[in-house]
Amino acid sequence: MLTAHKIKILQSLDKKKFRQKYNLFLVEGNKTIKEIPNSHFKIKEIFSVNPDEISTENVAASQITPNELKKISFLQHPKDSVAVCELINEKFLENLSIQLVLDGIQDPGNLGTMIRLADWFGIEQIICSEDTVDFYNPKVIQASMGSFLRVNIVYKNLTGYLKNSTSENIGTDMDGMNFYEYDFPEKFNLILGNEGNGIRPETENLLTQKITIPRFGKSTESLNVSIAAGIILGQIFSKKF
Repeated sequence: MLTAHKIKILQSLDKKKFRQKYNLFLVEGNKTIKEIPNSHFKIKEIFSVNPDEISTENVAASQITPNELKKISFLQHPKDSVAVCELINEKFLENLSIQLVLDGIQDPGNLGTMIRLADWFGIEQIICSEDTVDFYNPKVIQASMGSFLRVNIVYKNLTGYLKNSTSENIGTDMDGMNFYEYDFPEKFNLILGNEGNGIRPETENLLTQKITIPRFGKSTESLNVSIAAGIILGQIFSKKF
């Protein structure tokens, strides 16, 4: 049942401190919600304007009105259902050949897009600096289009992690080597920096190679970090076939 108290709790989940307090986050849309039972995440409740379309084997959806859906949704135009899910404990996957490493990414849309890219290219894990945006942020979840269910996200002190990593640390930099000419190793961390400041100095000091995407046009000064990630990953995986 969707009480006024529960609405208040669900509305508060747009903030990290309340997601951690209640150990909950929201997933919206029938398509993604239907994928959750096949993941490590657990659904606690489902609220839907059409509960017969979304009820799972373990969780029966509760009927709500379109107006109630608007109150608990973080979308501008919600259309069907909201699932209340439990946060999971972080786990670190060892000995992976390619990992994305994100140094201070702040835009939720960028993180969500890079989770989606990792899923597309079969990259199992993303390592995030401790100040990277929380991946349970509703905008990250929405932008990932369900890919957060299949990509492991871990937050670490990057300096400590990269110092002890057995992988090559390859980072993007405007003064780096033309990445089209670079022969990527079998095992490496691809490090992408903050939208405005790039990779921070202490991370840059731990790079074994700097790469850049050459600019062929004359107008734009830089690329969006998630677009850059897509270009680089496309080139890396094109050489695997």
